[in-house]
Amino acid sequence: MPRPILPPMCHMRTLVRTRQTKQPAMSPAHSGRFVAYYRVSTDKQGRSGLGLEAQRQAVRDRLDGGSWQLVGEYTEVESGRRARRPELEEALAACKKHKAKLVVAKLDRLSRNTRFLLTLIESGVDVLFADLPEVRGAMGKFILTQMAAIAELEAGLTGERTKAALAAAKQRGVRLGVTGAERAARYKAEAVARAVELAPILRDLQQQGLSLRGIAVALTKRRVPTPRGGTWHPQLVARVLERLEGT
Repeated sequence: MPRPILPPMCHMRTLVRTRQTKQPAMSPAHSGRFVAYYRVSTDKQGRSGLGLEAQRQAVRDRLDGGSWQLVGEYTEVESGRRARRPELEEALAACKKHKAKLVVAKLDRLSRNTRFLLTLIESGVDVLFADLPEVRGAMGKFILTQMAAIAELEAGLTGERTKAALAAAKQRGVRLGVTGAERAARYKAEAVARAVELAPILRDLQQQGLSLRGIAVALTKRRVPTPRGGTWHPQLVARVLERLEGT
């Protein structure tokens, strides 16, 4: 019985060499102008481990490898009481002015913020997330739109569950609402929480050796809102620092 004809061994060696020398695809180098958008919130920093300086480093690492220029940096001091994001609006305006792309250091919980995502979609500005692969053009807008739809659905379901829980508690005779003392305690807690939110920026300014007046001027230039919507002055800075010392 004739033996089967085997392929030459050199063919197998060639195939093995081809697989061993195959390189992974490299991400394209970034070029052009960028505007960085950071978020500061002590509570969220504690969960994500991403402080202000770490966010700057994440942006630099994401843009590394090309010929790029950072034309602006905007830091949002987040608060659950305010839905408006003035620093985001300023950052988007800067992108349009300089024909730049917005780079966000960390998406994480923003992926569940409908207003944030819709603002990005309606702005028409290209966005790059430091912690996500880059998706451009129509496909990028489609992905943001789907994320916004999911965020809106989650918010609606959360609202329905909250209303149902309150109605059930009322039927059981639970007293809803707060007294004057409880309201005062809540206001005090909110003032302390706001001071803690400002802590990263205040520490940065203190490390620069600025006086209370200098810190007030720097916060005003950075458009950082005060705890009650007024203007920054040395006495207010001192009160915020005192609240931080008491935490």
